[in-house]
Amino acid sequence: MSVFSRRIDRQIGEYQRELIETHYAEVENMYRKMRGWRHDYRNHIQTMKAYAASGDMEAIKAYLDELDTDLSTVDTVIKTGNPMADAILNSKISLARSRQIAVRADAHIPVKLKISELDLCVIIGNLFDNAIEASMELPEGERLIRVYMDMKNTQLYISFTNFTAKKKQKKIGGLFKTTKGSGHGFGLVRIDHIIERMNGYISRDSEDGAFTTEILLPQVCSLSPDSDNSSPK
Repeated sequence: MSVFSRRIDRQIGEYQRELIETHYAEVENMYRKMRGWRHDYRNHIQTMKAYAASGDMEAIKAYLDELDTDLSTVDTVIKTGNPMADAILNSKISLARSRQIAVRADAHIPVKLKISELDLCVIIGNLFDNAIEASMELPEGERLIRVYMDMKNTQLYISFTNFTAKKKQKKIGGLFKTTKGSGHGFGLVRIDHIIERMNGYISRDSEDGAFTTEILLPQVCSLSPDSDNSSPK
């Protein structure tokens, strides 16, 4: 292996560690908020009981509205059947919404996956980060990310679509050109290496102001413990 190849491998390894640390911090922050809200649950109940005892219905309504707003920031909106996918998707959805980016997600993983949690985190985290950054170039009302995950026969299908300020992006050497830093390029390399190692398939397409990435990964189709007894779609 050449000196150049070793340097690239080292840089990719460093990028991967930074990526995992970032995703872990985001997930931990989300669950810290959830634990804090649950810890305060009894206090919330006591406060509303006090308002009810005094017959102050307006105060109860206002307090419930405040709680509803607070809870929406920590709500677990996605339950795929896979704990790692749930953690990273929900943390990224929370991050996107904090930046006024609408997210439409439909994700189901009813089987035990062949892909490791580390690789799954790298793929989903990179795809979501790229979509969030591209969405920030648009006005708030036009920001939208669509996520779809499900089984197609014995393969895990992953699709990310986000709208962009550019109508159509150009490819250079078979890849879409990026204006972002070197870390972004390593993220794409990591995704491509994982898919190649698993004998999977990836497609990137830029059309009509939307950028879509589609991935197919061969999987072991045994039902996960948390899934029902229905067959994979």
